[in-house]
Formats: sequence, C-alpha cells, structure tokens
Amino acid sequence: MKSMDVPDHADRFMRDLDWNLLRSFVVLAQSRSVTEAAHKLRLTQPSVSTALKRLEDRVGRRLIDRKPGHFELTRAGELLYREAVDIQGSILRLSTLMREMTDEVTGHVRIALASHVVCPLLDGVLSEFHAEHPRATLSIEVLSSAEAIGSVTGRFSSFAVCLVHERNPKLEYLRIYREFFGLFCGPPHPLFGRKNLTRADLAGHSAVSFDTDRLQDALKPVALMRAEADMGEAVIGTSSHLEEVRRMVIAGLGIGPLPVHVAKRDVDDGVMWQLPPYDNPPPIDVHVVWNPKATLNRAEQSLLDRLLERIEATPMDQRTYR
Repeated sequence: MKSMDVPDHADRFMRDLDWNLLRSFVVLAQSRSVTEAAHKLRLTQPSVSTALKRLEDRVGRRLIDRKPGHFELTRAGELLYREAVDIQGSILRLSTLMREMTDEVTGHVRIALASHVVCPLLDGVLSEFHAEHPRATLSIEVLSSAEAIGSVTGRFSSFAVCLVHERNPKLEYLRIYREFFGLFCGPPHPLFGRKNLTRADLAGHSAVSFDTDRLQDALKPVALMRAEADMGEAVIGTSSHLEEVRRMVIAGLGIGPLPVHVAKRDVDDGVMWQLPPYDNPPPIDVHVVWNPKATLNRAEQSLLDRLLERIEATPMDQRTYR
C-alpha cells in the first residue's frame, strides 16, 4: 500500500512531473511569447517550445493558446500557473529556512514597495526594527503594485506595501495609510505659476501619469479626476515609478498626478505647481499585503508583526496624509 493511500494516477503524476518544466512554464506564463520566455530563461526557442509540449503531455491539457499574434493561457494554464507560482515560492524559500536551522542568522526580509510610498509610520517601524535586530538584513524592491502583489503571492517577498485593485482571497490586507492625489505641472508648462485657475483651464492639455491611471485599475479616482478636467485620454508619458512621473512633470511633458504630501517639497522649492482641483482631491488607500501561508523566518515575522501592531495602534487620522 502506498503511503497515505495516494491514488495510482496521482502517484504517477507526482513521479513523472519535472519541476524544471513547471519553472519554464511560470516564465512562459509571465511572458508575451515563447521568444521572450526563451530570452529570460537563457535557452533556445525550440528548447522552450519542447518543454511546453512535454508539460502539456504530462498534464494532458493544452496550457497556452498560440497562434500568430495571439499568446494566451488557457483555463487549464491559468490554474496550473497559480499553483506553480506557489510551488516555486516554497522551493525558493527552502534554502533560507535550512540555513536558519544550521546557522545563527537573524534572517533576511524582502519588501516589495510601490514607488510612491512615502509613509512616516513605515519609516519609524523600520528604524525601530533595525535598532532591535541590527544583524537582520533587508532588501526593498520597487515594483508596480500589481508586480508587488504577485511577488507576495509567489512568496518571493515577505510582504508588500502598495495599492490594491482586486483582492486575492489567498492574501491578507491591512490599510497602512491614505493619501490624496493632486494635479501638477512643471516650470516649462504654460499653466505654471498661474493663480485662480479652474478645471476648465486644464482642458485640452496633455498628461503624464502612472501605468495604473486607468478606469479599470488601482488609480481609477485619478483617471476620473483627469476626465473631469476634460484633459482627454491622450497620455504623453507613463511610468510605474513616481520619480519618473515626477521627472516628466517637471520637464513640462504634461500635467501629472502625484500624492499631495509627496509633491509638497517640490512645490515649496518652486519646481512644481499645483493645479485644480484644490478641494476634495481623490483619496487613495495604500495597504500592507502578506501571504498567510508563507513560512516566514524570524526577521520577517518580527518586522511584519511590528508593522501590523503599529498600524492597529495608530488612529486613522494620524495615517492620513493630506
């Protein structure tokens, strides 16, 4: 009798399935073509195509619908991708967990951070954590909010601080702060320095913005703010990083949205000018996101617990940045 009475077909599936095939499939699912995936994997295109065919043969399902100009996961492919990301995250964490069992290491914390996160509460927690655990190491990767959440889902990151559009039921969320977005322009822009402007003055002007500034995405309120100003849908430049949106605004490429509390220093320094609407700017909530099924090392668990406790203990008005 096989252990735990595993059915014959499941036992055979576990024996036959090659992890390297799953790894290649995860990269394929995150790419736009076999050619792109091959480049990421540093393999030839035929090798990647063969790996995909072998995996499809193993699972008995077509995983990617491929034809000229079309590259999309099938329903079976989407299901396998979700599970494979979980498996990959667990495998990547094994070396860290084993090292902690044999060495006296404090642990490493990986934080996925949206680029526009400016939060005194988070900064204070990091400072206290380092003072208490000086041997713990930390890495912060700046990603788009969608990529940050994907990194937590795949257990590559300890937790994320980012915007949230659609909630994954496998993850946990807690709002860390609320910020408000305004519209700004730089010195070369014709509206720079002008007072008593109205929304009507913004009509027809070009815009720069974040990749998520769309009606179907996390910055929907910002997209609506631009639409109400009759700026149209033409966006001259986009980025997922605040610093690059800021760069384009200051360079005069167009009017751009930025968190008001983040842009304040540039306004005070005279390199940026705030535009209407001045009252009732759209609020945007930023969340801490973590994976409750992830096995965290001591440093990760300590920092996450400290951050969540500080959020819960701090009234919302002290976590609202205007």
